[in-house]
Amino acid sequence: MIYRLRRLTQIKKELELIGIKRIFDLVTSVSSLIILSPVLVFIGFLVHLKIGSPVFFRQVRPGLHGKPFVIYKFRTMMDERNEEGDLLLDGERLTPLGRLLRKTSLDELPELFNVIKGDMSIVRPRPLLMQYLDRYTPKQARRHKVKPGITGWAQVNGRKAGVETRRD
Repeated sequence: MIYRLRRLTQIKKELELIGIKRIFDLVTSVSSLIILSPVLVFIGFLVHLKIGSPVFFRQVRPGLHGKPFVIYKFRTMMDERNEEGDLLLDGERLTPLGRLLRKTSLDELPELFNVIKGDMSIVRPRPLLMQYLDRYTPKQARRHKVKPGITGWAQVNGRKAGVETRRD
């Protein structure tokens, strides 16, 4: 009986935190979109001019509980193909503008729309590709107990810094 009461109290606290997190995500993403709207329009114009339509790259990724959702990003690559009709390697299709957008992470700004939709959060584990779902160990699969995020642990702790840290 005491265990059940403790568990119910824990669940209540978790639900309260989820509500606060959702409000934080909404306020942050909506205000960011308002402030950054000129930047988004300018990048969209550049992508349309240099890479073409569509301006946005859409891809299915695993979300909360592994449920698929569509993630939005600015396009960074051309759709160039070889004689057999196969797409060229990523490095050959990546444009100079795309390289800049990726280096500055500006290609990820449209993910703010995913946060508003409720598919993503601001800070949580990054969503990987669907084809990796069956490769997760049970410990790694825990990442799907929460919504994926625009920025994750690695980015917050300096993903390119080369500093070795331990995660459990």
